Parts: sequence; structure tokens; C-alpha cells
Amino acid sequence: MTTLGVGLIGYAFMGAAHSQAWRSAPRFFDLPLNPAMSVLCGRDKNAVEQAAGKLGWDSVETDWREVLTRDDVQIVDVCTPGDTHAEIAIAALEAGKHVLCEKPLANTVAEAEVMAAAAAKASAQGVRSMVGFTYRRVPAIALARQLVAEGKLGTIRHVRAQYLQDWIVDPEAPLSWRLQKERAGSGALGDIGAHIVDLAQYITGDRIRQVSGQLETFVKERPIPTEHSGLAGTAGTERGPVTVDDAAIFLARFGSGALGVFEATRFATGRKNAIRIEINGSEGSLAFDFEDMNLLHYYDAGDSSQLAGFRRILATEAEHPYVAAWWPPGHLLGYEHGFTHQVVDLVTAIAENRDPLPSFADGLQVQRVLAAVEESSATRQWQEIAL
Repeated sequence: MTTLGVGLIGYAFMGAAHSQAWRSAPRFFDLPLNPAMSVLCGRDKNAVEQAAGKLGWDSVETDWREVLTRDDVQIVDVCTPGDTHAEIAIAALEAGKHVLCEKPLANTVAEAEVMAAAAAKASAQGVRSMVGFTYRRVPAIALARQLVAEGKLGTIRHVRAQYLQDWIVDPEAPLSWRLQKERAGSGALGDIGAHIVDLAQYITGDRIRQVSGQLETFVKERPIPTEHSGLAGTAGTERGPVTVDDAAIFLARFGSGALGVFEATRFATGRKNAIRIEINGSEGSLAFDFEDMNLLHYYDAGDSSQLAGFRRILATEAEHPYVAAWWPPGHLLGYEHGFTHQVVDLVTAIAENRDPLPSFADGLQVQRVLAAVEESSATRQWQEIAL
């Protein structure tokens, strides 16, 4: 079997999740190509060597440019802060490497446009790229998409989507790169709001065309960590400005005319990773919450009034998307499985010589929605989303 060497750039939270996916995918799924964990890249040699040993990588580099020159690397997996995505991904594509890039695709629309153009050019040469909107690969979400595509909901009229976290609700939580616009691009809007924008469009098969939004930063400054370790840093006495949003809310209208209500916040006290989406159509409804991620709730308007009600679907049957490779029915899947399914889809697309989804063009479209929400918040006006 042909081997695809993987070079992973970044080894923190997302790097660890991606590492588990690269380890697990070939052991549970019958892949057409064999992904090999060739090299892990990070700037701190001691730290990256420790991470490589723990996560299962064969070797290390401290300069991402060196990863692109290696003959044992065919896929570059980008798990770095958003301000580096464009430079790394474009260089990798130009070097003939397939690219998986974490979301959001970039920090700005301009960066995302250049990345999408580079991806289109590389695609013509057989070089593939994908953006990591991993929640698409949750079986219950993939089932929701299938039901909508089959017409089970009829005409879509409402979409409600929330992504609720509380990890910075403490005003003394230290300043990290995720709270700095020059590194992260935006706050809750881009970090977690991007996911629900993608999920809403993925499940409905429709695009957001107009938005009216508002951003808010509740805590304007935070303690600067005394050591360079992100969220794990020990807070010092010096404080620095928070330059991103803590929360984002916006109304949306889809191309079909459906109405959307979106909320992304990292200040929902008590909510750890609540990704909630409900879709109402003329013939039925769907509801999902990631904090109970194996369940999909489905309402069929055709049921008799005596039996009417939301149906609880435990998406762990072999017939459900991705599930057959895992455990018997009722043996639940977790957060990490979506990343494994992402690897499966990417490797399969490369083997079949086709572009995987979501594409960089899809990532660009999400970036345009995020930018329009920011512009709407600044101008207090509705914004159109360019196609």
C-alpha cells in the first residue's frame, strides 16, 4: 500500500487531537493509502521532542519550512494560530504537498482569498487541500445533513445555532494568543462562531447571504502570563488589552430565504462546549447539542397528533455515517472521533484524486460571513455576503 507521510505543524490542543486522528484512522478504517506520522514541527526543540514521543511522531523539526523539503512528507497538517495559516498553507501547496488547515482558514478575507486561489491552482496539478471544520464529521451531524438532503424537513424556514463556552468567564484568566486580534483574527466569532456558520450551511445545503450582528468584549484587559505557555501560563501582575470579541450574536438570511439566529460566546457560565443547532422546516425539524453528541432529535410533521413529538435518534448504528468502523450500537463516540473521520475523508479523497470537502473555497465563504458580521457590528447595518 502506498504511504502518505504526514508533517504536523503545531502540537498543542489541536495538534494533540490531530495526532490521535492520524494514529487511529488506519487502525479502524480500511484506508486506500497508509498515512505515516513522519514529522512533528514546533519552535521549541525540547518541547516538540517530548510531544513527538508522547503523540507518536517519528521525528521533529523546529522550522516549518524544513518540513516542506522532506521527501517523507506528502501531507502538511497546519495546527498553528491563524496568523500563520496563509504563509504555511500556500508554501506547502506550492511545494506540491496536500494540505489540511485548521479553521478558521485565515485571519482576514484577503488572506483567505489568496489561500483559495493557491488551492485552486494546486488542485489542477493534483494537489489537494481541506479546511478542518471537524464537527461535520460527527455521525449525528452527518445524519442531519442526509435527512435534509432527502427532503425530510421540506422547505427550511428557521436555523438557530449557538456555540457556548465559559473558559474565559473569569476576568483574571490570563491573556493568551486567542485573545489577541493580530494572532487570532477575532475572538468568539472566528474561534467558535466559524463552526456554527459552517454547520448551518453544511446541514441545510444553503449559503448565508445577509447578516446583522453585534460583537461585545466584556473583559477589556487581562493578566499577562509570566511564562510563554498560552492558557497554562501563570498570570502575572502586568495586564494587557483584549483585542477580540468575547461574544458575537447575529441575525442571518439564507439564499433560500430561511432565517437564521446565531450566537457564539466564551462567557456562557456553566457551558463547556455546547454546540446547539435546530432547523425547522415545513415538514419537520432537527435538533442537536454537542454536549450530548451521539443524539439527534427529529420531528416528523406527518406523524399523527396522537404520536407527534421529537424522536430521539441514537446515532450509533452501523448504518449511520462513519459508525460501522467503531463499536456496537449504543457504545458512544466522543470528541476525538470527528478528527479521525476527517483523516479518513481526506486520505480517501487524495486516493481518488478529487478535492475533499470542506474546501479552501468553503473556508473563504465562511471568512466572508465572519467579516460581514464584524462590519455590521461596526456600522450597525445589514451586510451582504459576496458569492
